[in-house]
Amino acid sequence: MSLSVHACTSELFTPMLQNLAQILGKAKAHAEAKKLEPGVLEGLRLAPDMFPLKRQVQLSTDFAKNSTARLAGIEPPKFPDEEQTLDELIARVHKTLDWMKTVQPSQLEGAETRHIVVPLRTRTLEMDGLPFIQRWALPNFYFHVTATYSLLRQAGVDVGKQDFLGGV
Repeated sequence: MSLSVHACTSELFTPMLQNLAQILGKAKAHAEAKKLEPGVLEGLRLAPDMFPLKRQVQLSTDFAKNSTARLAGIEPPKFPDEEQTLDELIARVHKTLDWMKTVQPSQLEGAETRHIVVPLRTRTLEMDGLPFIQRWALPNFYFHVTATYSLLRQAGVDVGKQDFLGGV
């Protein structure tokens, strides 16, 4: 049995995004119960030079949708990074999940050899599909989801490993 690009991307991104939405829902309930001012959780950072929680969520969704689109050879949807509240961040995750459903496994067939070009701020990333998945898409996606989880855990939101992993 061979492993498909769809299994290595969409089938990993989707449940983790669902878990992320659940974690953000717990963060919203925590903020309401503790009567936190809007923006407190959304602005949390692990270190002064790291992005705040809201940007970590935006980047989680961006790596899922943009990586999948590049591998499928299609244009990714552009989401403006305007979310300020937990409700808006949850909506962005759901919008990403809805878009992920539109990408069919057949669109990712052969993507392991597709040449991927990603313009970055200081350089252009170029590699074939499989190394792109292994060294760029998945590590970055999991980094930003983990940063979000860590920020909320540190802030006292009642989340644990099972929330991160979901229904495994």
